[in-house]
Amino acid sequence: MPRPTAAQFSYGSATVVFSALALLLLFRTESGIGVAAVGTVALLLGLLVALALPARTRTARPATAPTAARTHRTIEDIEIAAARREHIGEHSLHR
Repeated sequence: MPRPTAAQFSYGSATVVFSALALLLLFRTESGIGVAAVGTVALLLGLLVALALPARTRTARPATAPTAARTHRTIEDIEIAAARREHIGEHSLHR
């Protein structure tokens, strides 16, 4: 399971605090059961907000050939590459 980001922590925590305050002021509850219900709802809202934020994704690096394989070139490969470089500026109809 991936670790939560700092943004998920901060937005989730802020949601819990502000939603609990708003619910307590809105319902004006004084009983212990009411306060527990408000706290539970606030925690669920904070969890939903934290999970709704996109998680950090790691970008996959393109696979590259090992260095030894890239440096091993035959004479034919070098000659073909040199010939291609000569024709770079030319128009395709002149070939």
